[in-house]
Amino acid sequence: MEPAPITSIELLLDADAEAAVRAEWDALAAAGLSSMAPHTSPSNRPHVTLLARRGGVPHPLALPDDALPVPLVLGAPLLFGDGDRRVLVRSVVPSAALLALQAAVRDAAGAGDDVDHMAPGTWTPHVTLARRLRLADLERALPLVGGELACEGVALRRWDAGTRTVTAL
Repeated sequence: MEPAPITSIELLLDADAEAAVRAEWDALAAAGLSSMAPHTSPSNRPHVTLLARRGGVPHPLALPDDALPVPLVLGAPLLFGDGDRRVLVRSVVPSAALLALQAAVRDAAGAGDDVDHMAPGTWTPHVTLARRLRLADLERALPLVGGELACEGVALRRWDAGTRTVTAL
């Protein structure tokens, strides 16, 4: 039997931070490196995934009225994965406010078949810059990633991988 498609709840960045991340995507692409820039689908936006699970997530989610905006700090680049290709991301500092938002989203979604790396204590908040970046290209890629950036998470959306649709929450 095929596994259930992933549904995720994603935190969108304020306009200035989104523009800064998109500029990093563009710089990587202009240098001939792996980047999220070529993915031109309207669903491809800089975001922080708060919850990812196999199967559905209830809609609507009952979250506190004051859940957003949440202050964020985009930090140093990180690499995920193994082998000669990695996922290049901007770290997001796991502040008390961000951890509280993630907990509120998890509580509102209830129990489910969460993706392993989303469990409390294992989640690493981040914004993806490139997938499948060659380790050999890392020296060229890192100077194209900006320094620390204070910003806000301003909206939530649901991504349904099964239907490839985005719904504002």
